[in-house]
Amino acid sequence: MKFGKVEHPELIDFTMPLDHPDTERILSRSNLVNDSNFYIGCAKWNRQDLKNFYPRGTKDELVYYASQFNSIELNATFYRIFPPDQYQKWYDRTPANFRFFPKMINRVSHLRRLNDKVYEITDRYLEVTTLLREKMGTIFLQLHGNFGPKNWDRVERYVNYWPKEIPLAMEFRHKDWYADNSIAGDLYYLLKENNIAHVLVDTAGRRDLMHMRLSNNEAFVRYVGANHPTDYDRLDDWITRLQQWKSKGLTNIHFFVHQNLELESPLLSAYLIEKLNRKLDAQLVIPNTL
Repeated sequence: MKFGKVEHPELIDFTMPLDHPDTERILSRSNLVNDSNFYIGCAKWNRQDLKNFYPRGTKDELVYYASQFNSIELNATFYRIFPPDQYQKWYDRTPANFRFFPKMINRVSHLRRLNDKVYEITDRYLEVTTLLREKMGTIFLQLHGNFGPKNWDRVERYVNYWPKEIPLAMEFRHKDWYADNSIAGDLYYLLKENNIAHVLVDTAGRRDLMHMRLSNNEAFVRYVGANHPTDYDRLDDWITRLQQWKSKGLTNIHFFVHQNLELESPLLSAYLIEKLNRKLDAQLVIPNTL
């Protein structure tokens, strides 16, 4: 994942911003419970990307991946709508507690940019993606970096069209969504009223996307490491923040690790999971990264 890549990550101030006041208001509405839903994973299971993660002789990469992680950020669905039998195969090859977090197809988000043509495509996408049944986690829609607030009407129409029974998270990359407090407030209100998660992106070159403003009881975090020692310090900061949010009522923690060079994603994920187990009693399997 090249988004937000910088040449010298040691020069970036990775200090985690304070929470937006609305985050505490959202969490205060939650019933405090001891249990949380922790889904931690990588963006893909391809052997070529996750070099040295798979033991020699591994025949089915998804089966092995799903024995080590309880979720995947399913980026493959960004590029095509797969035939129905493919979703059934994914379902059958993963354990009962596994969850897929599919990315909305780019024909909706990037090529047609939420115009009037995307609704039929969305229906086709959902028709097959929901074949994952209870193994389908939150679908996330990532909008192009040049898709700005001038497209507000398209966003509003699409959010109103989205079936409310299917969980959705949205990622806004254009800087103007957050540069103006009025626009940011309107966006937040739209997401909150429709129970849509406000994606947090932690990447070196775009610190403005660390808005720290939850719109529902879901922390959907897309973490992009820089292949640099500071990656682990940043994860420590996330552990502290998630611990705080959990104490205030957060129950859904969905955290996906990317790298500019993906080969270290399992190492970072294992580090995060081990800390979550100790600090937040997550009780997750720690991936074997030896």
